[in-house]
Amino acid sequence: MPVRPQRHKPAAPVTPKHSTPEQQRGNSNSRGYTYRWQQASKGYLAKHPLCVHCQQEGRVGAATEVDHIVPHRGDMVLFWDRTNWQGLCRPHHSRKTATEDGGFGNARGGRDRF
Repeated sequence: MPVRPQRHKPAAPVTPKHSTPEQQRGNSNSRGYTYRWQQASKGYLAKHPLCVHCQQEGRVGAATEVDHIVPHRGDMVLFWDRTNWQGLCRPHHSRKTATEDGGFGNARGGRDRF
């Protein structure tokens, strides 16, 4: 009986130049989004339940995500600075993040959120 030939599988990237955005970005835990962050963000949203951007537009929208006003880019002091946090609804957070990262599917690992 004939045997199907094996498929060619290119070698895994070995240099940062050839690595995928996900590999460069790291996982959420390595970026600081740990259980401690989950608890802190829940507490922040309990105290700040409205979306800041919705309020600026004259609407009332529930904040579902805690956003870093100034992107921390791995700076853990800035990451945990509560004065750098704001509550946003999912659409506003997605729009802001996509704008900061240069759009979806970018080198920093932007994700499809809409």
